[in-house]
Amino acid sequence: MAMALLGVALTLALPCHAQPADDGDLAAQQAEAKKSFREGVTPFVNTYCTECHGDKKSKGGLNYEAALKNPGGTASRKHWKQAQANVKAHDMPPEEADRQPTDEERQRFLDWIGKIKFLSPKDPGPFVIRRLTKAEYGNTLHDLFGVDPAVAHELPDEVSGAGYLNTLSPLQSEQYLGIANEVLDRILAPGEAPPTEVQKRLFGEPPAPGADLEAAAGLVARALARKAYRRPPSEEELDVLSGVFDLARANHLGYPAALRLMLKAILVSPQFLFITPAKEAEPGRTIVPLDDHQLASRLSYLVWATMPDAELSALADGGQLHEPAVLEAQVRRLLADPRSRALFDGFGAQWLGLGELKSKTFDTAKFPQMTPAMRTAMVDEARLFFDSLVRENQSVVRFVDGDYTFLNETLATLYGLEKSVTGPEMRRVTLTDANRGGILGMPGILATTSFPNRTSPVKRGVWVLEQVLGEHVPPAPPNIPALEKQDQNTVANLTLRQRTELHRTNAVCANCHKILDPIGFGLENFDAIGRWRDQDDTGGGIDAAGELPGGKHFASPKELKTIIAARKDDLARNLTEKLLAYALCRQLEGYDEIVVDHLMDSLAKDGYRMQTLIIGILTSYPFANYRIQVPTASPSHEN
Repeated sequence: MAMALLGVALTLALPCHAQPADDGDLAAQQAEAKKSFREGVTPFVNTYCTECHGDKKSKGGLNYEAALKNPGGTASRKHWKQAQANVKAHDMPPEEADRQPTDEERQRFLDWIGKIKFLSPKDPGPFVIRRLTKAEYGNTLHDLFGVDPAVAHELPDEVSGAGYLNTLSPLQSEQYLGIANEVLDRILAPGEAPPTEVQKRLFGEPPAPGADLEAAAGLVARALARKAYRRPPSEEELDVLSGVFDLARANHLGYPAALRLMLKAILVSPQFLFITPAKEAEPGRTIVPLDDHQLASRLSYLVWATMPDAELSALADGGQLHEPAVLEAQVRRLLADPRSRALFDGFGAQWLGLGELKSKTFDTAKFPQMTPAMRTAMVDEARLFFDSLVRENQSVVRFVDGDYTFLNETLATLYGLEKSVTGPEMRRVTLTDANRGGILGMPGILATTSFPNRTSPVKRGVWVLEQVLGEHVPPAPPNIPALEKQDQNTVANLTLRQRTELHRTNAVCANCHKILDPIGFGLENFDAIGRWRDQDDTGGGIDAAGELPGGKHFASPKELKTIIAARKDDLARNLTEKLLAYALCRQLEGYDEIVVDHLMDSLAKDGYRMQTLIIGILTSYPFANYRIQVPTASPSHEN
């Protein structure tokens, strides 16, 4: 019965302080974007693109006819982003095309891509009603009842964030029902009256003889639902729970057993399993702020991966959480708490790609060191490093140029520091080798971006470009053979670098590989599990030298890191975009890019510090507001 009600009504509340961009500025920028599109982009596309991607021709699945008519549409923006990557890499127009744009024309086209955002209306996006992740669910059960979070171990591992699924399969419903039974069996012995202290903690004082049991159960239902739903329950939701209690009594269950069944209904209800709003919004509203209870849940599950604590809940009940000073103070409090390490487990591991390390296959004969203990230490190193940057409010640049890490004896063997780091405990270690330090020199990441039996300069180059710098690398063209399928007689005496460079003889591959290959080669001194080496597997010497666009030369991982660390804006913008998408549980689009611009302004003024970034996102317009109707295309449509 409880599963029949999913509280999807959207909420009206007091306005939050997070402010969108000024409407006047947005209107002017929108007009400029339209003008530059007419004058620069339309002629460019008609001259160089529509022969293959227009007039009912869709080579490679791309057709720009609709995008030319509606350049700011969601589907159109995806086309423009793909075009941006191809034009930037000089992949398009193809070399065999009769006409080629000048560098100035290319740059004008690329500059306009950055203005697409101004064609979007001011829109914080929808509030994504999502299911609790496995970790969040286990932590919530622990905070509610004191049970071990491992009670949720049978649930499948999931990744929250952008694109998170919010469905429930029949198998999952059965799993949740089984876990609810196990929790209840642990805290309430089945068929028996609960011990006096459990009775008080869960159900309050037992009703006096002759008291109205239904009224007493109603009070219990309201208290339990307030905690479990992370907000005051609606009267409709309470009616459902009262119905469960009445059904139990009608089947001759005693008062404690009927309360147990009601609690079970709460534990399998969508209001507990999902983060949901509670009230209906005022008719005619297009965009509304989150109410304080939604805001409290959004904050606590993002930073702590669990339900709001007593302080957050009290501020939400009092309608104070949305106040600017209160909200910022609470974000700082959450970040200072040890539970904030959950931000790495939810976001950081996903961003760095470390989630697959536990199950990644390695050649056991070649890399016997890749034991479960080693893999755990690799992830712990990244977790502790990420947490230290947040807790100490360091610059995001330290992700690249950090001069310390966290090691135990197992992991120290890969660093050659096993003599100075002993024992199983992870501890902070200052690094004297400048080739190490930061995420580019971490064994876990180097292993994740390798093949089971060798390094991959291409995978490492793509990882740095996409995950660290926020570049979009076009997918590899079809029918390009892997290195293992090259003519072995031709490559027998070549190093891995020389074999990889053969791709550049293919005109289709050359433009992308001339950017990503040097980055990968710059990390070749690290083998497939992150150990330093001077020779590759063929016995050839490592050549880590390279050149990046703009004539930037390097000859070692240390020098490569210096070049990447200098791109502060790119590092910060990439991390901001990825964390904002994770916080909103959706892909960024349109107006979100304008929000990122404003966040970047604040970040740059404060040295790109991590807490400034996180606080900016958690008090931003799209985090604290949501759309309940499709907005119009006008620059001002909020209310």
